[in-house]
Amino acid sequence: MAVDRSLLLSRPVEDLTLLDAAEDAARLVKLLEKVGGFSTRYVVKSVETLLEMYRSGATVFLSFPANLVATGLRGLIADFIEHGLAQAVITTGGTYDHDIARGQGYKYYVGEFEYDDAFLLELEIHRLGNILIPFENYGPPIEGFTHIMLEELVRIKQEWSPSELALEAGRRLTDENSILRQAFRKGVPVFAPGLVDSAFGTAIYTFNEKSRSSSEVKPVQLNVVADMGKIAEMVFAAEKLGGIMLGGGISKHHLIWWAQFREGLDYAVAITSAPEWDGSLSGARTREAISWGKVKPKAAHVTVPGDATLIFPVIAGYVAKEMGVV
Repeated sequence: MAVDRSLLLSRPVEDLTLLDAAEDAARLVKLLEKVGGFSTRYVVKSVETLLEMYRSGATVFLSFPANLVATGLRGLIADFIEHGLAQAVITTGGTYDHDIARGQGYKYYVGEFEYDDAFLLELEIHRLGNILIPFENYGPPIEGFTHIMLEELVRIKQEWSPSELALEAGRRLTDENSILRQAFRKGVPVFAPGLVDSAFGTAIYTFNEKSRSSSEVKPVQLNVVADMGKIAEMVFAAEKLGGIMLGGGISKHHLIWWAQFREGLDYAVAITSAPEWDGSLSGARTREAISWGKVKPKAAHVTVPGDATLIFPVIAGYVAKEMGVV
């Protein structure tokens, strides 16, 4: 497979905006209403649920896994936060990775699922689904950024929570398509309960290892429990609570887990490509969460089956247009 590296890395991933999505979403949703069948009904119900949620004044938590941040959905999520459509974010540690790397100008590229992975390894290219990430655009930029930041932060205090580190990372990024940047600007906390499972988390470890040989630089202490208190405050302060869940895993579960302590979400919209029959949390429909007290029995809720990179731009664009935010 003699293919030049530069040919594979010829199409950079471009970030989408809410305005981009809104231009065609309104017409598309109206068309889907007419179709009437199968998955289109879930899409239509999702926009109806979201509009009801926002008009009720609910506090909205947005959850998603890091893989979406490697795509152009990154810009859409950042725009979603900028326009006040989420009051909190729950995500995985890899979101810090991809947002910091791309926020510094390191590019990701459009590829294919079917590429030969052994060949990509020879070319020093990571494959994330059908997204291509050159080795030099991932690990080193994230570790370098994180070490410089941590060296500044430990001079202020040693103990930091994941949401505090997200805020400080956003403070240092200038890319307007950055999720962390917009969250910092809008005062939206970014919670990552599994932060250590990431290049960012590993950079905390390597920073602490380096600090052993320094008499001046102290190690960082990561306090994940502190963020649980912050989430609890937001959850219990909310008159009504809404959740938008893109994908599954720890991000989705942390959102609905905390919702159960106030008798569940009042509004829930989930998008997932995972099947229900494998018994996973990722594939569990919102109705299953009712049995756990994580979604209220009378809540407005819907699970949309499919790929979030395809579906979320449609529903986010439509809702933004209807709400008059773009």
